[in-house]
Amino acid sequence: MKVVFAGHDDDGLRERLEGEGNEVTAVEDIATRPALEEAGIVDADLFVLTDVGQATAVPIAKDLNDDLRVVIYSRDSLPEFASAQVDFAVDPDLLGPDAVAEELSDAA
Repeated sequence: MKVVFAGHDDDGLRERLEGEGNEVTAVEDIATRPALEEAGIVDADLFVLTDVGQATAVPIAKDLNDDLRVVIYSRDSLPEFASAQVDFAVDPDLLGPDAVAEELSDAA
């Protein structure tokens, strides 16, 4: 599965996703339209966002890829404007990175 990952990775989710055999590309800075395109969002299966301060990336990503699944992995609340386009939102304190990576990989 092709994954585009944006935001900090304090919990090690990116590494766990790679460990499940996924091809993960990280957006190194702010997840702008050009940065998402460069990271391969157009061909991605999954977009993982850990920084809800970059929530504007969600509608941009969905605009570039209608079939994209979007996952928010954050302790912070997602702004309402982006929540309708998110498939799964989870608090890392409730579900650890191992379980999330396994579930996302199994669902592919």
